[in-house]
Amino acid sequence: QVQLVESGGGLVQPGGSLRLSCAASGFTFSNYAMSWYRQAPGKERELVALITSAGGSTNYADSVKGRFTISRDNAKNTVYLQMNSLKPEDTAVYYCKTNFMGYWGQGTQVTVSS
Repeated sequence: QVQLVESGGGLVQPGGSLRLSCAASGFTFSNYAMSWYRQAPGKERELVALITSAGGSTNYADSVKGRFTISRDNAKNTVYLQMNSLKPEDTAVYYCKTNFMGYWGQGTQVTVSS
């Protein structure tokens, strides 16, 4: 079955960095675009970043451009989100998603606070 397992979340101070990982299984990872979303309390889930199947193209929400970087390793069936210069408003549950039938991971909490 399809599984997307996120990891790497946690508590970080403003200005700090975190690297999220999403390990995929159950489908041909290298054939599909992958994306990261986030959902803050009381807010709708929003797209943070997307990467095409081969990794040749990426897109970012305006709020994270220049601070976050999405990447993937198709040999490891893993997509990453490097988050730098974190702000309190980045606090949310972060989810990865595959374009393969729209499967979601279970999410990982990121909290940015002093």
